[in-house]
Amino acid sequence: MAKIDVKDLTGAVKGSIELSDEIFGIEPNEVAMSTVVRNQLANKRQGTQKTKTRSEVSGGGKRPYRQKGTGRARHGSTRSAQYVGGGIIFGPNPRSYSYTVPKKVKRLALKSALSSKVADQKMIVIEDMNLDEVKTATVAKALKAIGAGESSLIVLEGVNRNAELSARNIKDVKTALVNTINVMDILKYDSFVATKAAVEKIEEVYK
Repeated sequence: MAKIDVKDLTGAVKGSIELSDEIFGIEPNEVAMSTVVRNQLANKRQGTQKTKTRSEVSGGGKRPYRQKGTGRARHGSTRSAQYVGGGIIFGPNPRSYSYTVPKKVKRLALKSALSSKVADQKMIVIEDMNLDEVKTATVAKALKAIGAGESSLIVLEGVNRNAELSARNIKDVKTALVNTINVMDILKYDSFVATKAAVEKIEEVYK
């Protein structure tokens, strides 16, 4: 089992915690992580784009000129696709881009993402995130003290209103709960900052 220091909000080391190899020490599976990230991006797509066919475009009705005698091609409406302002052939219609990924692949991808953060020494464990008041400067100072990178994902063990409100105005910092962490966020943010209780809960939930 890998050991990692537990720091307080001033950056002082207060102890250490052993990380489960089953969650934080596996060989990262890049295919699984890529599959899940693409799935998350696809599920976010709205799919509301829409173009009009010739039957939906207003206007037309009368044929633009007589059928015979002009030497030109036959046309029945100015709303045909070849005319400016005409309908679109095979254009996009509202649809859902979402699809499902097997649970085992999702779990493997999450473990791989967590393990990659530990391997890259981008995981930071703190004692707690209990703040007496809502103050953005406190969280910003704490992140600097513990050595967090340019962007950070802060994982809390439960609802913590003071911490969540204090962190939300800091650029490139996001808070999440144990049951809301996902592969894309873990990989997107430079540092994975978690409370000691959150780490224990992750090991309990995803073992």
